Amino acid sequence: MAGEQPDAIPNLSSGRRLAAILGGAAGNLVEWFDWFVYASFSLYFAKVFFPHGAEIDQRLQAAGVFAIGFLARPAGAWVMGAFADRYGRKIALMISMAVMCAGSLLIAVIPGYDVIGAAAPAFLIAARLVQGLSIGGEYGASATYMSEMAGETRRGFWSSLQFVTIVSGQIAALGVLILLQHLLSPSELSAWGWRVPFALGSVLAVAVWAVQSRLEETSAFQREARIPDRRSRTLLLLTRHPKETAIIFALSAAGGLSYYCYTTYMQKFLSDTAHFRRGAAADICALSLIIFLLVQPLLGWLGDKIGRRALLAFAFGAGALTTWPIMTAIAASRRADLALALVCAALFILAGYTAMSAVVKSEIFPTRVRTLGVALPYALANALFGGTAELIAEAFTKAGLQSGFYIYVSVVLAIGCAVALAIRDTRKTSLIRETDV
Repeated sequence: MAGEQPDAIPNLSSGRRLAAILGGAAGNLVEWFDWFVYASFSLYFAKVFFPHGAEIDQRLQAAGVFAIGFLARPAGAWVMGAFADRYGRKIALMISMAVMCAGSLLIAVIPGYDVIGAAAPAFLIAARLVQGLSIGGEYGASATYMSEMAGETRRGFWSSLQFVTIVSGQIAALGVLILLQHLLSPSELSAWGWRVPFALGSVLAVAVWAVQSRLEETSAFQREARIPDRRSRTLLLLTRHPKETAIIFALSAAGGLSYYCYTTYMQKFLSDTAHFRRGAAADICALSLIIFLLVQPLLGWLGDKIGRRALLAFAFGAGALTTWPIMTAIAASRRADLALALVCAALFILAGYTAMSAVVKSEIFPTRVRTLGVALPYALANALFGGTAELIAEAFTKAGLQSGFYIYVSVVLAIGCAVALAIRDTRKTSLIRETDV
């Protein structure tokens, strides 16, 4: 980061700042709703696409497709990150939304294996890859847009809204699941009800695309766009900022793995290992996510007061120490209130990372490579660690070594803690700065 000059961003009124941030957040919410619907409903549609073998084998195959979607995220992050840094954050957000709409609509209409045979899982994989391209591009553009629109003194608070919308998307997916579980029988959900949320997601994507078309571009990008620069953004990132790229990769690996452990995988863990009914497991996950959502702005505000590094180190260090006892206690729990408290405790610790995620990653890069720098290492880390969390957990379970997954998560979190302790506090060294102009 040496030699880079901070951005000088014009002061915005609170109203304009809030409108821009909420506009960007709306797209983020719908994108992540579409992304998490797959994980929420895979219990019901796994056998539609993978009818052979025992239930655990069907779910392993569905989890494998979930992981495959993550493989497309680095490609989406690379293409859309470089595009956003050259042509603007707003247009990148709009393109990502259109791509997600196409992926969700495809899943909603794919016939099952009994109708088109092996083409069914092939189409599912293709649709999931399309969604992966979209979400890979969305994350970096959204984090950059919201961080650049946020003010210097409250950047942690405003930027924490990115994860508020990510969690809101997951809560919305779970909410639709819970609603359909009450309205439809399990056989109806497995037959056709699982298609409803994918269709809903594609409709919402069209509506949000219209909202995004009216967003204003960030001042940081507008000023950068006035300076012609035909150099490759990818080469600039890799040659000028390899250390920062590695830092974001390590932080994202630890944060992504623990997030998917305590959110998407937790629903199946509660059902299969702790032996809660599927409906009760979904209720516990939904309530824990609501509480998790509510603490994001609080910890974002705290990061503005005490610094980003302290919260990151707390999240990863405490997470490394508590993953084994919390997962073991949840597995032995037979009371919903106790299981809820344990999941909430784990997510509260993790919130030290999630509330700081967008702002730390954005503050570490200059404007010309900011979106790519945020998106690419994040997507690579999540492809390797976040996207495979459920698959690895299921594999450990099938081998009768479930506690091995707890150790795996703890080790990755410990590495994240070491990296967090070694970095400078971006609250003091941010390359985004607001000054009067």
